Amino acid sequence: MPLIPHSDYTPPRWQFNGHLQTIVPSTFRKVEGVQYRRERMETPDGDFLDLDWSPAPQANARNLVIISHGLEGSSDRHYVKGMVKAFNRVGWDALAWNCRGCSGEMNRLPRFYHHGDTEDLRAVIGQALATGRYEQIALVGFSMGGSMTLKLLGEAAESLPSQVRRAVTFSVPCDLTSSVAHLSKPGNALYRKRFLKKLQRKILQKSQLLPEQVVYRFDDIRVFRDFDNRYTAPLHGFRDADDFYDRASARHYLSGIRIPTLLVNAINDPFLTEGCYPIREAEKHLYLYLEIPQQGGHVGFSQRRGEELWSERRAVDFVLSQ
Repeated sequence: MPLIPHSDYTPPRWQFNGHLQTIVPSTFRKVEGVQYRRERMETPDGDFLDLDWSPAPQANARNLVIISHGLEGSSDRHYVKGMVKAFNRVGWDALAWNCRGCSGEMNRLPRFYHHGDTEDLRAVIGQALATGRYEQIALVGFSMGGSMTLKLLGEAAESLPSQVRRAVTFSVPCDLTSSVAHLSKPGNALYRKRFLKKLQRKILQKSQLLPEQVVYRFDDIRVFRDFDNRYTAPLHGFRDADDFYDRASARHYLSGIRIPTLLVNAINDPFLTEGCYPIREAEKHLYLYLEIPQQGGHVGFSQRRGEELWSERRAVDFVLSQ
């Protein structure tokens, strides 16, 4: 029963609630010393993905971690660079990939990305394996990137390359319907407005690039459901927002996971609801390890001392454990 009964995470004393634990590292943390080599990967549908590689100091590493960022994130986010640095330190190469339109250049097609979009992650794994260098691959995903990771592992267990051995995910909205409703509440206006402002800029760029396919109309968008009904669903083949939330929610795919996978969701995460803590699924699962710290916020997990986050140490420890 891989339900982890106790988590050893303890936040700095002055970060005394989930909001501080979420906002402080996101706003103020800087990770130095990560140098990327960018590769542009052409996708089968005529678009592109920008992949950022960080080799371990030791030459010819045979192990690779592939890191998936959160909504409107990128390979430049502190939590991605911190994870890159943590795995480089133990001799693993790292590949931080950028979802379509998140690398600093708008993608070519009307579609961009979403929580259930596993096609591009699968392609990135294939690109890494095509180098012929890696004997073992671990996947790490944050928030939306965690959703993609869990969904891929569950829906593609039979076709997953044998080199993909372990996965770790943090702060995952496993149930999108309830999580989106929660983020629509007044107390979460700060997060909602921040994300929607970024998405608004992206839709404006897309409308300028593809005026006949993407129409910019944002005046009446107030919550995520408005955005997903107008843009996410039609651009990605869903009937409406409800259809998107149902089909993209990672919770539906957890039973199919067949490699050791750690899911860490903090109790005080301001983005998550009861439906995002799959306790019953983990209790009877052979491969899904669920850890529920009391503290941590959303993609937070600052430590009292040192630059490395608790989440980075936890991911490395889980991946290296046998």
